[in-house]
Amino acid sequence: MPNDRQANAESRLKAAMDQLMAGDIPEGLRCDIKSLSILAAVPRATLYRTYPHVKEEFERRLGRARETIGEQDPRLAQIDRLKAEVSSLKGRLSEMKQEAAEAAAFKSLMLSRLAEQHDEIQRLRAALQEGGNVRTLPVRARLTTDQ
Repeated sequence: MPNDRQANAESRLKAAMDQLMAGDIPEGLRCDIKSLSILAAVPRATLYRTYPHVKEEFERRLGRARETIGEQDPRLAQIDRLKAEVSSLKGRLSEMKQEAAEAAAFKSLMLSRLAEQHDEIQRLRAALQEGGNVRTLPVRARLTTDQ
């Protein structure tokens, strides 16, 4: 039975190690030994005493990641990515606000023009009904191509 329990604890440690190294770091934790033991639900003393090979593998992988990425913690890289994304989203939001303002100005102009056209149509209809200075244009006979 102890071998099954140890194998289970070791598999949890390795899964937690993969999670931390992938940058999926839960709130309040960091990419370090303490967080590894918390995430795997294995006491740190047990990690040092029973699983030193897992601890050493984690430290090796962490060291390689730091050399490759140039970051001291994958969480810092995640923060930088999120800051860049926020900046991009702010830019898009600004563009959308500008487009909305332009659309509102266009809508206002078009409503004003429609109101002017409506008023002109109403004025012409009233003038037509009064019969005052409105003349009917003569209808010209169409020329046929036979002539």
